[in-house]
Amino acid sequence: MKRILTLALVSILSTSCLAQQHPGAEEFAAKAAAEYNLDQQEVLLMLENARFKQSIVDAISRPAEGKPWYQYRPIFITEKRIRGGVEFWRENEELIALASRKYGVDPQVIVAIIGVETFYGSITGGYRVLDALATLSFYYPDTGNDRSEFFSKELMNLFVLSNEEGIPVDEVTGSYAGAMGLGQFMPSSYLEYAVDLDEDGRRDLWSSMPDVIGSVANYLHRHGWEPDQPVTFPARVAANANMELVAKRDFKPKKTIAELAQAGFSPSEPVNNETPAAVARLEEEDGDHYFVTFKNFYVITRYNRSPLYAMAVYELSEAIRHGFEQ
Repeated sequence: MKRILTLALVSILSTSCLAQQHPGAEEFAAKAAAEYNLDQQEVLLMLENARFKQSIVDAISRPAEGKPWYQYRPIFITEKRIRGGVEFWRENEELIALASRKYGVDPQVIVAIIGVETFYGSITGGYRVLDALATLSFYYPDTGNDRSEFFSKELMNLFVLSNEEGIPVDEVTGSYAGAMGLGQFMPSSYLEYAVDLDEDGRRDLWSSMPDVIGSVANYLHRHGWEPDQPVTFPARVAANANMELVAKRDFKPKKTIAELAQAGFSPSEPVNNETPAAVARLEEEDGDHYFVTFKNFYVITRYNRSPLYAMAVYELSEAIRHGFEQ
């Protein structure tokens, strides 16, 4: 692993004419050394090879999750993506079944996550992860929600990942937010949740399908996925429903079905009254629509905090399951 990092540093030094100074780089390197046991000078050398990208700033300023549901949904719920999911499942049926059993996660959801994230591996992102994380660490735009600290930690974790997994930090590509591989794992998630399902001694989320499928399943498992349990149902909403119970960011179930019913929200399908649940609101063209959501919906939002994302994964998973079972 040290040899790989040394080669990366040699590559960086060979392009020193392109070196770029970033505001706060010295403080960043000192923190990386103190908190992540990284070599301060090596971190500074790697940062000199990181390029600021205006396109990354532009992308983070207008994420797809900022769209209303009726505009977001058609991005992911398409016949092509559904067919692709059915084909992906059939091509990797044994692996998906293995991961589903091992980690206790419904197979269609594993497939749908990969489908939403990278269209089953066909769109994994063209940004250098080093550039993406450095740009968002040192130049986060003024959006009213400064997440630069989050991306700084991810950048430090990228350097840790380089040491532990031999990932070349100056070459690896991903999304504009720094997510990598077919499952689009951030560096901290890669370190924590990626698995070596093919048992070849390394965790490879680009070219090892067992590792990809197993890692997505493990991520959901570790966040508490409940197999064969509901994700969400449309809600029947009373005229006097308590709208203060509609979740905005935290979709962790905190009320029982009985309590929600008393507050004016009932699921469209029968559910045990003691089941914990929450309420989500999504904007359709004809107005707001409401959904009773369960723990599995919350688990999907651990992958991406947006309720739009969770609903897209769920709808795609159900469409894929239906196609696979035909």
